[in-house]
Amino acid sequence: MGNRHTWADEGAGVLRGHAVRTPLPDEDAERLFHRNMMAIAAGRERKAELLTDPSVSVADAYEAEVRRVAETFETRLRHLAGEGYEAVARAYLEGERDDRVGALTAYYIEGLWRIQQRSTISEMLFFPLILRYPDSFTVNLRFTGEHTTTESIPFESPQHAAVDSEAQYSQQYFEESQYEQERAAEYLRETAQIIREEFPSPDDASFEERKYGGVVSAGGRHDSEFTEMLASVTPDPDRFSEPVSKPTLVPEGREAKRTVRKYLRSAKVEL
Repeated sequence: MGNRHTWADEGAGVLRGHAVRTPLPDEDAERLFHRNMMAIAAGRERKAELLTDPSVSVADAYEAEVRRVAETFETRLRHLAGEGYEAVARAYLEGERDDRVGALTAYYIEGLWRIQQRSTISEMLFFPLILRYPDSFTVNLRFTGEHTTTESIPFESPQHAAVDSEAQYSQQYFEESQYEQERAAEYLRETAQIIREEFPSPDDASFEERKYGGVVSAGGRHDSEFTEMLASVTPDPDRFSEPVSKPTLVPEGREAKRTVRKYLRSAKVEL
């Protein structure tokens, strides 16, 4: 993705306090949204499988997740702005264009860059919020300089701890780490079900049952400790008064502020 680190300060302004609102004009659009959410749930379960495999490191499990996310984001970026999406984002960040496509492209490319850094940078929490409304859904990509929430499940990654396998008590450390990873895997499987419950298929649920739904999740790392969290969120029924016809960058809603107060110890999203 090029030399993205030079964009970090500019791109943070695009992310901070914003979400992408995408219309759901008909059941076909709802089915696509549902498939995408089920893919997120399945990816969570796939990460759980990798965490319980002793032959797979935590780093490898997260790298596999990042690759899946990157493919999704890059597909969306190409759909929005074509193969030259990086140039479109840079033009927007440098003030050379001020349009919907430029704003969305900059938003997604900055989010992708920070997601790719998540497993390699200590003290950075990815804290996304996805909300379904009757005629649209929002995705709010958020990052903060922490590594956990008030409800996160922690687990150790020996590969990030540089533990001497011959040192005293090292075997106990590895066994306890494996136990923590298995506990985290079970949590990932359980919370994948929350995604399925919050975003039912239009083929299986009435409009009244599916018109509102939401989840907030969080994943971070501090040195050798990784953390995971996911919970349901109730969308604000009064958030939008006007329909939307195209994906658009919008200010974050009250739900975003509520989840920050509830789950972040510092009550602050930095990026």
